[in-house]
Amino acid sequence: MKLFLHIGLEQVGTDRLQQVLDAKREGLLSKGVLFPRTPGSKNHTRLFMAVTDPDHVDPLRFNRGFITPASQAGLREQLTAGLRREVETHSPEQLILSASQLGASLARESELERLHALLAPFSDDIRIVAHVDEPGRVLARHYAAQVMEGRAALLDLEIDLAGSADWWDDALLDAHRIDPQAGQFLETQAPPFWLDYTRLVAHWESVFGAGAVTLRPYDETLFCGSEATDELRQAFDIEANIGRADPAPLSLQPSAAWVARARQLNELLLKVLAARKRILPRPLWRKFLAELEIGGDPIAPGALSEISRSFEPALKALCASHPALSEASLKRDRALKPWQEADPGNGYRASQYLLSFMWRIDKATREERKAKLAALKELDSQTDKPEPNTPGVAPPVAPAGDGLSDTARFILPALAKQNFAKLRHSSFAPHNKLGRVNEEELAAAYTPMTPRPLPDGNAGNVIVGCMKNEAPYIVEWVAYHRAIGVDNFLIYTNDCTDGTSEILDRLQEMGVLQHRNNDAWKGNSPQQSALNKALKEPLIENAEWIAHIDVDEFINVRCGNGTLLDFFQRVPDATNVAMTWRLFGHNGVRELRDEFVIEQFESCAPKYCPKPHTVWGFKTMYRNIGAYAKISCHRPNKLDEAFENKVKWINGSGQDMTREVAKNGWRNSKKSIGYDLIQLNHYALRSAESFLIKRQRGRALHVDRSIGLNYWIRMDWSDFKDITIKRNVPRTRAEYDRLMEDDTLRDLHVKGLAWHRAKADELLGLPEFQELYDQALKIKLTETERVAYALALDMES
Repeated sequence: MKLFLHIGLEQVGTDRLQQVLDAKREGLLSKGVLFPRTPGSKNHTRLFMAVTDPDHVDPLRFNRGFITPASQAGLREQLTAGLRREVETHSPEQLILSASQLGASLARESELERLHALLAPFSDDIRIVAHVDEPGRVLARHYAAQVMEGRAALLDLEIDLAGSADWWDDALLDAHRIDPQAGQFLETQAPPFWLDYTRLVAHWESVFGAGAVTLRPYDETLFCGSEATDELRQAFDIEANIGRADPAPLSLQPSAAWVARARQLNELLLKVLAARKRILPRPLWRKFLAELEIGGDPIAPGALSEISRSFEPALKALCASHPALSEASLKRDRALKPWQEADPGNGYRASQYLLSFMWRIDKATREERKAKLAALKELDSQTDKPEPNTPGVAPPVAPAGDGLSDTARFILPALAKQNFAKLRHSSFAPHNKLGRVNEEELAAAYTPMTPRPLPDGNAGNVIVGCMKNEAPYIVEWVAYHRAIGVDNFLIYTNDCTDGTSEILDRLQEMGVLQHRNNDAWKGNSPQQSALNKALKEPLIENAEWIAHIDVDEFINVRCGNGTLLDFFQRVPDATNVAMTWRLFGHNGVRELRDEFVIEQFESCAPKYCPKPHTVWGFKTMYRNIGAYAKISCHRPNKLDEAFENKVKWINGSGQDMTREVAKNGWRNSKKSIGYDLIQLNHYALRSAESFLIKRQRGRALHVDRSIGLNYWIRMDWSDFKDITIKRNVPRTRAEYDRLMEDDTLRDLHVKGLAWHRAKADELLGLPEFQELYDQALKIKLTETERVAYALALDMES
């Protein structure tokens, strides 16, 4: 496996490439290229934080709670394990890691050696990629970014280095002592040592091997257009076509006057912090600088021509050794009058602003110290308490009055507690005040519907699904969806041992559905292999509407008579329906029962829950008009250009969301969430015993991914109730009973249920699973605590 390590550089288009990698993640994976989620959703900052020297505390480690060597080592261990799981799951031909901070912060050989040791077990073919631009242009952008993060020194530092025989070492000599509490960081206060690209290459190749580094040029106008995908393919040696990326706007730089204002205030703020009498939280510092904004032109690279000129001989040599570079791409801007700090404008005086800000600094100081004192008291009170059952969770340190429940205070790791504090009063705080329907009032039963006759050659409304060991749940799921207007089913199975295949075969013999054996699946997952085959099936080719959902997902039509026909009549021009998940927890049900899933489980996630990303995931029901060439797990993909103006995506409330998801995406946003007309009830856990069986057998999409306590924490939502689907119980029962009149089917169902009960008993007899079962049932979290914990598990976007 080739491993491409993209090290930035900062201010050189890295964020744009990472956006494209994120948007194309699924398509890349289908071509054997993995852009993993474990190190971070886009910028793999966790990789960077995990490998810096313990004493090299950077702003990320400081702000995210990984200051101590122990916490950093824990992060590194989690990162390694997570990467290993993703690689083992997908078996990619190429792995791409990208962190803009790597090239701009790792100045020590010991840090590169630690990084190499982390990555070497995954590949013996590691290639380093960096994007570079003319040093004057990069420095103008980088300096402005540093000031907005707290830099106080003038650009005179860099100007004095112009012509230095060893820019790299001289820049590091100017580095401030790292003192996080005083706002002193290498990344913020020091000149960029890495502008010496020749030394940068030598530095990385000294650890990763001669020829390991490739430098590539940066052109902002191209990186912000669809050509970014072309650069992605060339940079990471991707032969397959990965399509075009949507253009992104050019990044806006702060004006030179705003930078001057911010720097002058930073100078005073650092003096305040140096006295050790006050604390300035990072968000408040950024807010102060934002309040200083003033318009005008950004710093002109031409004013730094003295620095640019000093690098020209080295750049010419680099062009010869790195074919992608050209002298034209690294040509300096026209020389201007040497740089001087801009006039901050309007008679600005930083001292006046500081005086006006002091009361806010003092208030923040009091709050921070109060919280720390309470945390110390809480820690002291816990010293004699037993360790929590959850492996790897430290004793609670959250202060009293923090809003956490007793359970959460005991089991949440430090990062989750930090997340909770941020969430409580933010726009991402979960709640159920969304839409116009009160679920508790909608309990009246729907009237039965008559199956509609279909013309010859018309497959009607079709569900395509994948199953593995789902015997107890199949007949209910089929009966339910037939009762609301699904006409046909195409079901693929692989490696079933509980009678699932036999039940589906019998249903096929009864004319209810079509079953296909998928044991010989190929590719990245059995599910995607099945979906690729499904496109050639007559049921799919002749369908009116197609939905790919799983047996633990139920389409809940919340309008009219609760049928698909009622829904379609309300959205006549829609071609794609994003059916957003409503995640249901175990509802206190421990044992596996022979009862309807839709009757047993009514506790669920709140409607408004932007984080974690899984809560607002959706599955797509789409009209079969030939607009898309591929079915994927959550949506159709590969939009035909001829249909770009013909598709209309709607959310669960019937609102247009085409612009957001026409080409990619499988989650709703705060703008596109809606449940008023339709939703997808997702019973990912069912009973606690069912969860154990699911944990043991793995997942359809990711066959080797473990489903442990983390999965339970993400899925066991229990703070709100949604009983709207229970209106379908009578019509489902009528169809279920009709199907179960078949003696063979009924016997197979009984045998499958017995298999699952026996499996649950077997697993509970194993210490590992008994411990998991006990731990899961002890976890009682509020919705905000659950979100905070899920985010801390860091399997996010």
